[in-house]
Amino acid sequence: MKTQKIFFVIIFCLAFIKVDAQLNLKDKLKNATNNRANQRTNQGINKGLDAVEGGVKDIFKKKKPEEQAGDSILVDQNQEATQDQKPSKDAGQSLAAYSKYDFIPGEKVIFYEDFSQDAVGDFPALWNTNGSAEVVTTNLFPGNWLKFITRDAIWTDALLKLPDNYTVEFDVIPIKGTEGGMGGYGFRLMQTINEKSYDTGAIPGKAAFAFYVEYFGRAGYRTYINSKEGEGLGLSSSNEDKETYEKENQKYHVAIWIQKSRVRLYQNEKKMFDLPKAFNVPNVKFDRLRFEDGAAMVSNIRVAIGAPDTRNKLMTEGKLVTYGIYFDVNKDIVKPESFGTLKDIAAVLNEVPDVKVKIVGHTDSDGADATNLDLSKRRAASVKAELAKSFNVNGDRLITDGMGETQPVAQNDTPVNKALNRRVEFIKQ
Repeated sequence: MKTQKIFFVIIFCLAFIKVDAQLNLKDKLKNATNNRANQRTNQGINKGLDAVEGGVKDIFKKKKPEEQAGDSILVDQNQEATQDQKPSKDAGQSLAAYSKYDFIPGEKVIFYEDFSQDAVGDFPALWNTNGSAEVVTTNLFPGNWLKFITRDAIWTDALLKLPDNYTVEFDVIPIKGTEGGMGGYGFRLMQTINEKSYDTGAIPGKAAFAFYVEYFGRAGYRTYINSKEGEGLGLSSSNEDKETYEKENQKYHVAIWIQKSRVRLYQNEKKMFDLPKAFNVPNVKFDRLRFEDGAAMVSNIRVAIGAPDTRNKLMTEGKLVTYGIYFDVNKDIVKPESFGTLKDIAAVLNEVPDVKVKIVGHTDSDGADATNLDLSKRRAASVKAELAKSFNVNGDRLITDGMGETQPVAQNDTPVNKALNRRVEFIKQ
């Protein structure tokens, strides 16, 4: 009996030692994880923890709902983007989600910025700031991005010459701010006072359309005109549809359509705001883009002028050149924000069912000649497929080809000129 009691005591002690050792090991690993996390800074290299530590982190950390829903972004400021990066999560999204999307980008690109000409880790050459920002790459979304975590502003250095009708577009990824959660961000399309620097104050410049996303994701806007004529004409509101709330580490496409005094803003497939008389006074001419007061990454900033005259170009002149059909870098999948342009073209084609059209893809000169030629042919084929599948255009009327980089319309020396060379042409046969 005594021997049996000793045996049970030994077993109990061994079990206690094992549990204690496991608890100590877990505590040590958890502390190590926390220590490493604390060593990161907002401007440092964020390559994540190793696989073992990541497993321990999953055990001890309760994830927020938005973290459970999507992948986290790893930012690298030290190496150039590569062609084999993981494509964006929405690369294969169906155009059907954009069935009510009526945005059509301007016909001629006058400003384009994807930060491809800037070194990763640097502040971009065509911009200015009273704070800081830097060009980065990510593990989820291809290309270069301008990352900022600031209460200051980043603005286009040179003034833009904008007519009455034009469009502004950009891709944006909200990220973690200085407080530990999503920081929100602001964008301002403004008429500046200080051409050489930035305008200060809560209502800077002569006039502006300010779009903002709050830290919890809700989008809103504000308009103002700093003159006697514009006194009392300012507007402001927010979109309370929670399905439109932006989330951390997810990419959004923002498009703004200016037609004289009318302003429409779209976020992905949703029309968020439609203001028929946002600036119903003369002499309001916006000339600067500005990001500010928050934490985000932005890229593919595009300003284009003129409303496309699709019917006249295609049916009368016999050739339509469009810049409103979008693809990810080195991809041939038509992006869903191309819906408005494709719908406009399909409407013309379906009204004249006897006309045959040749779809021709073109690229810029980045990359190998043979690769660009193949890419342009595949992109043209994808456009044909979407017109047939999503818009009921008879595919027998459409033939496709690609010219790669062999027929540039501008030198391949700046982001704007490269954007002009990346195009899709429809040629009446």
